[in-house]
Amino acid sequence: MTVDVPLNTALADFDEALRALLKRELGRHGFESVDIAFDAPAKDWSGKLTNPTVNCYLYDLREASEQAGATSRDVRINGGVVERPPALKLEVTYAVTAWTKAVEDEHRLLSQVLAILFSYRRLPPEVVEGALDGGALLAEAETSVGRPREEKADFWTSIGGQYKASIDFVVHTQIASGAAFVRGPEVRTQTVRTRISDGPARTMTEFHRIAGTVTDADGQPVADAWVAVPSAGLWTATGRDGRFRFDRIQPGSHSVIARTATGGEAQAALDVPTGTVDLTIGAKPARSRRSS
Repeated sequence: MTVDVPLNTALADFDEALRALLKRELGRHGFESVDIAFDAPAKDWSGKLTNPTVNCYLYDLREASEQAGATSRDVRINGGVVERPPALKLEVTYAVTAWTKAVEDEHRLLSQVLAILFSYRRLPPEVVEGALDGGALLAEAETSVGRPREEKADFWTSIGGQYKASIDFVVHTQIASGAAFVRGPEVRTQTVRTRISDGPARTMTEFHRIAGTVTDADGQPVADAWVAVPSAGLWTATGRDGRFRFDRIQPGSHSVIARTATGGEAQAALDVPTGTVDLTIGAKPARSRRSS
């Protein structure tokens, strides 16, 4: 196993993108002088405020509930296989509050912030382009206005603040792992030579075992796909990892066909014994790669 942890500034990038979005949208409706803060909204902090302020306090980070079913991803490089753990699907939750001197102004400001956050399911490109990775991670993140993770009375008690109405704003994102498991090169073919025991020495029949994979357009394995080699009269089904294998295939050029229960289909040419075959459902048919 190798570990190469990439530089990650996701949380700081979220903060800056959220600040830019709120400043832009609030300014369009006459809230130009509103400050955006990310401090814990405790009493000592709120007592120092001089301008109307929207506070976006990051108070919860947790693994998304759908993470449990995630599987590793295999990438083939130079004849070997690099297995990468699934990305960590993460929910980043902000408690968003409005702070002004008059309660009526506070309610106006909070309602406008709610409308902004509810309107953007994805952060717009112009507010994420300054991120370290060019905004690629932020551009893919989805947002939602959700229910609080805990009773808000406990939240305010824990930070030493006075109870206020707040909005829970959630950014749904994922963090890639820097770990990799290197396997291979894989054994994809096997040759078996047989002959009649009481026949001439030159009477020999050669059979080969070949293996491959079936994946979808996103590179994920396709289980229970039907795979056939019509010229050899052989068929099989893929396992949960999308892999399949055929035994006793004679040398020559063969066509390999894969079909799914939903009607997806892929086809590729296979040269036995020198070729290997991987099929992608939803991609254009491609000839197999020759092994070195």
